[in-house]
Amino acid sequence: MTRPIRVAIVGAGPAGVYAADALLKSDAAHAPGVSIDLFERMPAPFGLIRYGVAPDHPRIKGIVTALHQVLDKPQVRLFGNVDYPDDLALDDLHRFYDAVVFATGATADRALGLPGIGLEGSYGAADFVSWYDGHPDVPRSWPLEAEKVAVLGVGNVALDVARILAKTADELLPTEIPPNVHAGLRRNRAVEVHVFGRRGPAQAKFSPMELRELDHSPTIEVIVDPEDIEYDAGSIAERRAVKHVDLVAATLENWAIRDAGDRPHRVHLHFFESPVEVLGEDGRVVGLRTERTELDGTGNVRGTGRFRDWDVQAVYRAVGYYSDELPKLPFDPVSGTVPHEAGRVLDGDGSHRAATYVTGWIKRGPVGLIGHTKGDANETVACLLADHAAGRLPGAVEPDPEAVVAHLRGQGVRFTTWEGWQLLDAQERALGAAEGRERVKVVEREEMLRNSGA
Repeated sequence: MTRPIRVAIVGAGPAGVYAADALLKSDAAHAPGVSIDLFERMPAPFGLIRYGVAPDHPRIKGIVTALHQVLDKPQVRLFGNVDYPDDLALDDLHRFYDAVVFATGATADRALGLPGIGLEGSYGAADFVSWYDGHPDVPRSWPLEAEKVAVLGVGNVALDVARILAKTADELLPTEIPPNVHAGLRRNRAVEVHVFGRRGPAQAKFSPMELRELDHSPTIEVIVDPEDIEYDAGSIAERRAVKHVDLVAATLENWAIRDAGDRPHRVHLHFFESPVEVLGEDGRVVGLRTERTELDGTGNVRGTGRFRDWDVQAVYRAVGYYSDELPKLPFDPVSGTVPHEAGRVLDGDGSHRAATYVTGWIKRGPVGLIGHTKGDANETVACLLADHAAGRLPGAVEPDPEAVVAHLRGQGVRFTTWEGWQLLDAQERALGAAEGRERVKVVEREEMLRNSGA
């Protein structure tokens, strides 16, 4: 093959951009060269960074700077507002490209089979995150009448949810939150947030920095019950072996022994409390029932048969994300991933699907930090390039870069481009500058398209 390798990447979040970066840094980028098109269903790129990271985490959002540098390369094109498979089907992708990499991530909440989980006032964390991050495809308002709230889960998303619920709207005003989110949070009545984990401090999935940031707000008092600070042999071994586990446990210990202050909003971090039922009256949440657990020596827990009812009026489950099934690709409904071998998609008979790959959360599930997707991308791209070198890629039927542009236009798709994103970026920064802020995020899809020149 004398022409550049044509690669389509479906998803322009960190996983997709890291895959593009791995291709650009490969030997193949020099000869025969690479030509990369990223397709994103949102009008703007950056996926999880734009629509999954809390607005008061500018440090994490700084990753966008690195992603920008990749998307700015001449070998890379961005096509936003393009939906797989409605606008571009799998057969289309294989017609225009030598290889296709799916990097679609995970946006839905993993199900939690508790009695009462479907009551009014019971929410998925992913839906709440999409609202406060200004996702164009969710409602513009959010019910925030509850004064006491439960959050189920002890990962970073649970911390984000608890922190956004406990902060005041004006604390968040310097961030990029759009006007509808600020207005909604001004009506928020929550003053007490309870975060529940069924295991102990050594098993919490918080990252140390995110945990410590919870205590930085002048309006949030973080409270840990000293009785919840407990370790068994398995927990102690984990603390000794993993530095961030020890840092998290040490932070929680310090909070457990201090006197409670007088900051107006309280976040209680509870351990050894396993949710068993969401309590309701007249179809609405009125409480949460938990069972006290105890360590079994290995770092796991068992139930004690002692139950407690907590007075809360809303419950948020933050027990993990779940990927949408991708039409025409195999899917494992238990893990919420596409079956693969080192990134090569596996069909039901165990054979490799030709020229079809996965990376990121659709590959390994929604675990780990954003940086972990770099390793995923490197592995997947190495397999793609090995298949190319071995002649295992069938080759695009219509490799001309303009062929896919003609197809999308023929379908009537209003797609955005990298240049269009730069226009929208400038518009959001101008909106922010008028208010003394770095950025104000545009929410409406039609406005995003119009500002992108689509």
